[in-house]
Amino acid sequence: MRFRLPLGRTLFFVCMFVLAFIVLIPLRLGLSWLQLDDYGLAAREARGSIWNGALVEAQYRSADLGDVEAGIGFFPLLIGRARLGMDRDGVDDEAAGAFHGSVSVFGANLHFDDMTANLPANGLFDPLPVGTIAFEGLTAHFEGGLCTEAEGLAQAQVVADAGPLSLPQTLTGNARCDEGKLLLPLVGASGMEQFNLRLGTGGDYEAEIVVNPRDEATRAQLIAAGMQPSGGGFRMAVSGSL
Repeated sequence: MRFRLPLGRTLFFVCMFVLAFIVLIPLRLGLSWLQLDDYGLAAREARGSIWNGALVEAQYRSADLGDVEAGIGFFPLLIGRARLGMDRDGVDDEAAGAFHGSVSVFGANLHFDDMTANLPANGLFDPLPVGTIAFEGLTAHFEGGLCTEAEGLAQAQVVADAGPLSLPQTLTGNARCDEGKLLLPLVGASGMEQFNLRLGTGGDYEAEIVVNPRDEATRAQLIAAGMQPSGGGFRMAVSGSL
């Protein structure tokens, strides 16, 4: 007795071939198809499949992300959204630390969701003495190039040797949107020092340190550090692109 496959032998094998092809799509090829590199995401090497792979020496523009596990979400693709999830537990690389979160692209919209990371500044904000920027549960949504939603904790670590510019080691604050940009308003424990970082979806940034001194000795130190009077305090600002 013969049994015929409902779809026919040829169609069955075609379907199996297509399914195997989809499952085994290389992550490198998937990132290229989804044009995530147009938004500044790059890596020295992409390993594994599009659903379960890894990025070696990943970068978002000039920010070093390190080595992370990565995969494209299948169900978001069904509604036309490319969602790349990234993860690192930090156990194998304590210096790099944990990294979690996702980046989604659909149309002219760019979403960062639940990002936890510790990113070295690598002198990006010189002469501002900022060593690292850290996020915990950061969400930032850009719609048509404008920041429309932002939340989560951010923290800046000041470099140990800041010269005459005396600042607290850590400044913290909560992310929010401000005039279409992502704003990280970070404040020291005394409330006298503030580091403001504004980021645009194209990688442009504006960074400033504002200090409100309480005595003449501190004012003299700030002037020696190159800060300029601004309102009731002193300010130093830089701008550029990541």
